[in-house]
Amino acid sequence: MSERRVRVRFAPSPTGPLHIGGVRTALYNYLFARQHGGDLIFRIEDTDSTRFVPGAEEYIIEAFQWLGIKFDEGVSFGGNYGPYRQSERRDIYKKYVQQLLDNGKAYIAFDTPEELDAKRAEIENFQYDASTRGMMRNSLTLSKDEVDRLIAEGHQYVVRFKIEPGRDVHVDDIIRGDVSINSSILDDKVLFKSADQLPTYHLANIVDDHLMEVTHVIRGEEWLPSAPLHVLLYEAFGWSDTMPRFAHLPLLLKPVGNGKLSKRDGDKLGFPVFPLEWHDPKSGEVSSGYREKGYLPEAVVNFLALLGWNPGNDQEIMTMDEMIRLFDLSKCSKAGARFDYIKGMWFNHQYLLMHPAIDWTPEFDKILKAEGIQSTPEREAQVIEMMKQKVIEYVDSDNNKKKRNISFVSDLWPLCRFFFIAPETYDKDDKFVRKSWKEDTAAEMDELIGVLMAVDHFSVEEIKDMVESWCEATGHKPWNAWRVALVSTGQGPDMYELAAFLGKEETLRRMQNAIAQLK
Repeated sequence: MSERRVRVRFAPSPTGPLHIGGVRTALYNYLFARQHGGDLIFRIEDTDSTRFVPGAEEYIIEAFQWLGIKFDEGVSFGGNYGPYRQSERRDIYKKYVQQLLDNGKAYIAFDTPEELDAKRAEIENFQYDASTRGMMRNSLTLSKDEVDRLIAEGHQYVVRFKIEPGRDVHVDDIIRGDVSINSSILDDKVLFKSADQLPTYHLANIVDDHLMEVTHVIRGEEWLPSAPLHVLLYEAFGWSDTMPRFAHLPLLLKPVGNGKLSKRDGDKLGFPVFPLEWHDPKSGEVSSGYREKGYLPEAVVNFLALLGWNPGNDQEIMTMDEMIRLFDLSKCSKAGARFDYIKGMWFNHQYLLMHPAIDWTPEFDKILKAEGIQSTPEREAQVIEMMKQKVIEYVDSDNNKKKRNISFVSDLWPLCRFFFIAPETYDKDDKFVRKSWKEDTAAEMDELIGVLMAVDHFSVEEIKDMVESWCEATGHKPWNAWRVALVSTGQGPDMYELAAFLGKEETLRRMQNAIAQLK
């Protein structure tokens, strides 16, 4: 195994948007492949034609392009092992179905849905297996002539895997160690359906992994129960020597409560569970996406990487190259990873701060234009630089008031409105206003207006020198009242920076308006 080139795959079904748990699975496959100088394959598992959703495949590809997770071969990427879409490989699968039938490892079953329902009603916890297959309509109980006649007459059938009971099946799992399951609890899984001439996931998955020379199968914990079946299928084909090593990743759990993360959790708590916004072609429902919410792709990747994996140190912020160097499947947790979406916002805050303010302006400019405000990138960058380290207040799911860092460019607007729109009224009942504006404040502000009128260039340094000299000479402490005049509340940046940004004319106009209203 160590001499084989590492090859892993991510194989989603095009049944809707890509869940964030699937993104993490793809990311771990990507990190593992890159660390070992191997290949990452993108395969589409679309054997269940009834669940196909138009646009889902294109959505998945676009999501990975945005996230920066690059595939080496597969659907839309090319390669030497194609086709990579399972619906285009039906003739390949038929050959291997026939091989299992010829070797007595599988059998044909003609049981109708009604007959299966009847048997379930008759036998509690009915399972199609070694103890029940003898009482069903299949090629083990019917003569060859009868089987041939039924097929010739067009009766629908399935091909089932023949599992022998009483054997302990061992799965070598990188994360969970040796997993042993007795074959007696496994049912004879359907491998192929004549109705659509397509295999089920179990057969197609094994055949594709073998033919595409996959060395490691890294997938979600939900697939662990099927691993023993896959081991038995590899043995049935005589492929035990090339069986991939398995690694079943921990589930992503709800932020609050028990169970795995769902779209409902995101809807309730206000965070996305899909990488991109999804427009359901059937219902018309729009689901939010990380990209549209204002997350940076590198922040999403860093956040997801640490949900279920620990690099063995206290480092949290990591580049993709650092993650590739440190990644170790054996350090993945067996227990589920709680989806801390607040931590995800913290990651986005950290990555935003790594970018210069000018990089924020394209998104910020869209917000300003939506408010009918025209500005320049240079002035917008000034505002962002003054405000990017501020905190915002929010109400959590339990209706508690809390504070957090600015995590998205969209967080800026409520904090920055006064830079572009002057206050028209002042709330005299506001606690900060009441505390800051006293009986003699209007006169004090009049004096400050006189000081500011004498400032020539109205730069931060010149304003500061003039105002602080006046304060030292008079004993005045005008900053909170001055903030009320320019902002109308207690928020905002350093007063000298704010005044310099607004300019002399606008600063004086706002102060005069405040004096007129507040007296």
